[in-house]
Amino acid sequence: EIEPVPAPAVATEPPLPEAVSSNDELYLIGIHLEQYRHPTRPPEIYWREGIQRDSGDCRCNLALGRWHLNRGEFIEAEKYLLASIARLTKRNPNPPDGEPHYTLGLALLYQGRSEAAYDAFYKSTWNAAWRAPAYHRLAEIDCTRADWNTALDHLGRCLRAETDNLNARNLRTLVLHRLGRAAEAAAFLQETRALDPLDIFSRWLEMDAPPTQDGQLLLDLTFDLVRAGFIDEALSILIAANPSSSGGAVPLLLYLQADLLSRLGRPGECAVVRERARHADPIYVFPSRLEEFVLLNKVVQADPDDPHAPYYLGNLLYDRRRYSEAIVLWERAVALGPSFATPWRNLGIGYFNVLHDPARALQAFGKARAAAPSDARILYENDQLLKRIGHALADRLSNLEANAAMVRQRDDLCVELTSLYNSLDQPQRALDLLLSREFQPWEGGEGLVLDQYVRANVLLAHGALQRREPASAIANLIAASNPPQNLSEAKHLLMNLSLIDYWLGVAHRDAGDRDEAERYWTRAANQKGDFQQMQARIVSENTHWGACALRCLGREKESFDVFHSILEYSAQLQHRPPKIDYFATSLPTMLLFDEDLASRQTITASFLKAQALFGLGDETGGHRMLEEVLAMDTAHSGAIDLRRFHKG
Repeated sequence: EIEPVPAPAVATEPPLPEAVSSNDELYLIGIHLEQYRHPTRPPEIYWREGIQRDSGDCRCNLALGRWHLNRGEFIEAEKYLLASIARLTKRNPNPPDGEPHYTLGLALLYQGRSEAAYDAFYKSTWNAAWRAPAYHRLAEIDCTRADWNTALDHLGRCLRAETDNLNARNLRTLVLHRLGRAAEAAAFLQETRALDPLDIFSRWLEMDAPPTQDGQLLLDLTFDLVRAGFIDEALSILIAANPSSSGGAVPLLLYLQADLLSRLGRPGECAVVRERARHADPIYVFPSRLEEFVLLNKVVQADPDDPHAPYYLGNLLYDRRRYSEAIVLWERAVALGPSFATPWRNLGIGYFNVLHDPARALQAFGKARAAAPSDARILYENDQLLKRIGHALADRLSNLEANAAMVRQRDDLCVELTSLYNSLDQPQRALDLLLSREFQPWEGGEGLVLDQYVRANVLLAHGALQRREPASAIANLIAASNPPQNLSEAKHLLMNLSLIDYWLGVAHRDAGDRDEAERYWTRAANQKGDFQQMQARIVSENTHWGACALRCLGREKESFDVFHSILEYSAQLQHRPPKIDYFATSLPTMLLFDEDLASRQTITASFLKAQALFGLGDETGGHRMLEEVLAMDTAHSGAIDLRRFHKG
């Protein structure tokens, strides 16, 4: 039986930090943004606002401490965590929340301060929520000290709080073996295996051999062992492992093996393995664990001539938004290995997005292209950079055509080539290319293929109308309304199609069918709003065509009012503070290179003004505004096409 239920609450955009009334809300908004990894607004700005209002706020200090910890900034994390603890324990030596002490223990442990970490972990056991993880950490430190009885006691306390903690169970099996209680260890291991037959740690304990050749799983296993001081066991796994390079873990496994050999006082073997790590395939290596951060920092210091270690560490730091430090490491990488293309490519992105230096970005991409001339992704990214800085369209087209085989490897390059064909008045070549391949949807490419398909057909229809071939124009416009399956994109339900309907009306008028023309113009005039860049818009570039349709229908005043509304909207947009839409889940124009939001808003406002001026009969003003738009964005397809329409 279907019964009505209350409507769910509508999600709303939270105010900016300075407009939030209370520290409680500041903390909770930040937690929400952190939990959902919000793509357009960072959480830390809310916690910093909270601390600015109250420097001792325990929750905002905890959140910032955790945030710095995840960035590998352990000393900064310690500072905020101590501030949180100071407020929590001001009147109560046993705080109800153990997270600040536990997180402090992690920050201290990553600094190599295990004694202080031990005390912090112990304090966090006061709170039930943190009892299991804290006793587990304490047991790991006990194991590094070979204090097996204490470790066993702490593991027992951990498992009473969290029975299915697999890592703690596996560590207990190892401790039981060290205490000579082999039968008890074997029985406990079988219980663990029954809980999770896929658990890699217990599989290794059962097999006494690497249970997998998946490099990332091996890293997880060996880091678990190293953290508890089982160096020999971890080393035996690494020596026996033979993982595939496709997992991106081989260099890191070798670096870890070398580090363990160094800890065991075997410098000769360490040097040999470190040399192997230096020459390991760097493809797909994207470290993400804090243990890898610590390891790579040691490698960079221990082997200053290794070009790959600073590259890997730079990747990790850039992911944690420590951009400037990442750029310094990549510069070190290319100084040591100038033929390595990827750090050059990374520097190109960093120079443009972080240092706002397009010239250096171009130089870096030039080096990347020279180092990897057959890399289609670098070709695409280099072209996007040229597009962003306003490079001549004809030169970009020549460059892509000279690398036709690479262009065919990627959908995004093919779309960019079709855009250039359309912009340079070669729409038939654009259409032929679009119909010649099976496109696949990709994140950030929403609508790009369909836009160029519609654009090519509309341009072809416009050309046919100029040649007085309305039947051909109608065929192209009908095709524009019905995208083929090979594009793998369909029209959004909120998409404004007034551009197509307006020109269909013109084509039917020229064919002598006034009734059909008015049907399409009416449909164009009735379309309100639009859906662009993953959001609904009241006024868009397509509003112009609905107003043009009104004029064709003889509804001059209504047309005049719409053009004036576009003009007013453009003026408002020009003076509105630019911002990224809070609910935007995909930002195609900013996937690679950051965009000046104020400049992009000015370009959009200027183009809308040009459309309004043309609609109001000011051809001179319209052309002047189009020239301003193209001076700011040489690849602006709307301005290029509108200028073409108003030439004929």
